[in-house]
Amino acid sequence: MTNRVNFAKTAPKAFKALIAFDAAARGELDPALVELVQIRSSQLNGCAYCLHMHTSDARKAGESEERLHMVAVWRDASSFFTEKEQAALALAEAVTKISGGVPDDVYATAARHFDETELGHLLALIFTINTWNRIAISTGKVPGTDERA
Repeated sequence: MTNRVNFAKTAPKAFKALIAFDAAARGELDPALVELVQIRSSQLNGCAYCLHMHTSDARKAGESEERLHMVAVWRDASSFFTEKEQAALALAEAVTKISGGVPDDVYATAARHFDETELGHLLALIFTINTWNRIAISTGKVPGTDERA
């Protein structure tokens, strides 16, 4: 692959704005749930860079290997996840695969498990991880490297 633009250096205002948006999105959410949502969206988008980063972050935060292995098949492994986590994962999938819209039942289920503030933050989190995935994929980020430090 040829060298690609370094988004953080070439568009620093946009990069910093996205970092601030991402931080704000996390504010009202459980950190473990944040990682599960970011992992699932990254799986759907095929973003190996973000998938590696967020599974590593989840492990550091105490997430079990068993649950991490089940995120991709969470519907078939529902006993591994709370109803609230399942609602968040379903919403993450619907927003990530937005072409068909977000089904009313998926939204309603999420709204039953999250108050309005949490739901707004959950949506913002899903928006940010989808943006980060697109940045990492478009700019050729290498899985296993972490440029946050």
